[in-house]
Amino acid sequence: MSGHVFRSFFRMVSLVLLLVVVGLLSAITTMHFAIHGAEVEVPTLKGMTVAQARSVAAGLGLNLDVDNRYYSADVAAGHILTQSPAPGTVVRSEWRVRVSESLGPQKVDVPNVVGTDERVAALRLRRVGLEVGATSRLPDSSADEGAVLAQDPPAHAQGIERPTVNLLVATTSSEAPDGFVMPDLSGIPIVTAQAQLAQVGIKTATPTFVDVPAPAAATAGAAPSQPSVPPGSVVAQQPVAGARVDQSTQVQLTVAK
Repeated sequence: MSGHVFRSFFRMVSLVLLLVVVGLLSAITTMHFAIHGAEVEVPTLKGMTVAQARSVAAGLGLNLDVDNRYYSADVAAGHILTQSPAPGTVVRSEWRVRVSESLGPQKVDVPNVVGTDERVAALRLRRVGLEVGATSRLPDSSADEGAVLAQDPPAHAQGIERPTVNLLVATTSSEAPDGFVMPDLSGIPIVTAQAQLAQVGIKTATPTFVDVPAPAAATAGAAPSQPSVPPGSVVAQQPVAGARVDQSTQVQLTVAK
């Protein structure tokens, strides 16, 4: 009798253990599908319209954010220019895919707002579809407070990337300036250019030296022409004259040999 009871008890324990194992396997399988079933492969959105991209993203359980807009000669206006994460990346459902939208080729002419009041400058830019980007202020006793001292990109610039214009605005405050107007250094000796920039704490990169061809002689018997730019003089600069620079900017100068 006791043996029969023992065997019955053993079978019952075995059955319980079997049920526990089956339950654990079922839970693990459910968890696996719950986790991996929520994963999505990011599709290729470049070239689609924003509306198409939103529809595709929503169909996969993804969210689409248009972060930036850029001019592009290659991608039509209203279409996706770039995306992050890249196509093929596996992400969780509800992940945010950030894209930039093409504005098509640049068609607007950048107006000249230097000398105008900051608010007037903003209105002029908006009229042509541009926005004010970063605004820096520089103490300048010779200009009215709020007057635009410089803009970047400059007036009538072509090939700009973003539909924004950065402004450098005059202030009468005695606070330390948070930016400077890049001077025109062309034609002056490299040492003078470096000294001018160093006075306001702006560093220069190692100069690039180039050969500057001499202009053609007027007649066959004339003396050899001298170079149009004296050796050791600046022939190009980056950033360009009028751009906003600060003490984190490193200026690249190209110098005549």
